[in-house]
Amino acid sequence: MKFTPRRHATSPTLVLAISATLALTLAGCSSPSGETASGSGDTLTVWFPGNSQPEIDLVTDTLVPQFEKENDVDVEVTFVDWGDLSPKLNAAFAAGTAPDVFGHGPAAAADFVANDRVLALDDDVAQLPQADQDDLADSLVGGQVDGTQYLLPLSITGQLVVYRADLLEDAGVDPATITTWEDARAAAEKLTVREGDKVTQAGLLLGSAAIQRSLNFNALIAGEGGSLMSADGSEVEFDSPEGEKALQFFTDLYQGPDAVANGLGNDYLNSPPAQQPLVTGDAAMTVLTSQAAAAIVAANPDLELGVLPALSFEEPAAFGGAGAGLFINADSKAADLSWKFIEFMTSAQISTEYAEGTGTIPIRASAVDSDYVKNSPILQAFLAEVPNYVPNPNVAKWTQIRDVLDTYLEQALNGVATPAEALKSAAAEATSIIGG
Repeated sequence: MKFTPRRHATSPTLVLAISATLALTLAGCSSPSGETASGSGDTLTVWFPGNSQPEIDLVTDTLVPQFEKENDVDVEVTFVDWGDLSPKLNAAFAAGTAPDVFGHGPAAAADFVANDRVLALDDDVAQLPQADQDDLADSLVGGQVDGTQYLLPLSITGQLVVYRADLLEDAGVDPATITTWEDARAAAEKLTVREGDKVTQAGLLLGSAAIQRSLNFNALIAGEGGSLMSADGSEVEFDSPEGEKALQFFTDLYQGPDAVANGLGNDYLNSPPAQQPLVTGDAAMTVLTSQAAAAIVAANPDLELGVLPALSFEEPAAFGGAGAGLFINADSKAADLSWKFIEFMTSAQISTEYAEGTGTIPIRASAVDSDYVKNSPILQAFLAEVPNYVPNPNVAKWTQIRDVLDTYLEQALNGVATPAEALKSAAAEATSIIGG
């Protein structure tokens, strides 16, 4: 095995994983005629996204050596920072040197497909034992474009409201009574501490940093019974009564004399455990990923946290679904070996080992019986809500549309535009992108 480290950056390792931007220059890339793509049949090149040291250590020191030994092959592994991933893939595709297998988020899948960059995996998945297909069913959907499998996720991600049990108890709030967003807001009013007009302890925080805004808005609009895009990606649907209600709720958390949140725009979600608002006491309830919640518990075993189920307005919904996963380069000369590697990474034992090593939600339903899940009430709560997770639209040009929407959500959250104005402007620009 050859391991090539890349420059480590501070980009988020999971939330941005689901929504990492795919540069449009992919549309103009193609392998030069006669150029030999990576892979020779006994050598495999693989790029993993991110810079998480636990993941790097697990993949390079344990999992890949096991695959090499079992298949008598050499695997060249490179970890690439999320911020660098799309530009480096663009350059590699243009040069005909793209890896055989590469990781990326589901948000990029439709654009890869539109530009003929990845292989369809339906036939490979169909050859798996039916028990494996059933076991993977919930996660496989997140790797499909127009019903065809292109990506096999390595994890499932989810974002739920996590709370400090002691703070709720002190405020006389029973978490069992919080099943809707309105309930959460009412509880937050009891939990918020102010000094004059300043919120010193937030009752409820939703991620309001870049990209996180759109993830939370997705959960809120889904809870209202609405959606961001039509199923075929031909129309935006967030400029709607459901969207306006969802954004008004989001904005009211941060704006006005009755605000229950503070730190607008701060990226608390990706802060180290010691700096998490739940740990410092700066917040009583925050939206977190399973990884962030598990990291807090590991670093502060005496701190009692609880997890609320997916909340609703009209129906329960939380942002989540397939996390980053693996694609096979359409130009790979080692397609069969590439599939063997993906099959290995998503097998029952290895996928659970990967989830445990990275602190993520396992991709297989059977993992509920693993010690990893059984020993973690936090993980059990996140895994139980998988059916209520709502992913980003897996349609072409979504990452461009998301960035536009995110910009206008920021305006609404900062009071620069009303929710109706922000969504109308975002819809106009997004419609232009769709038609462009």
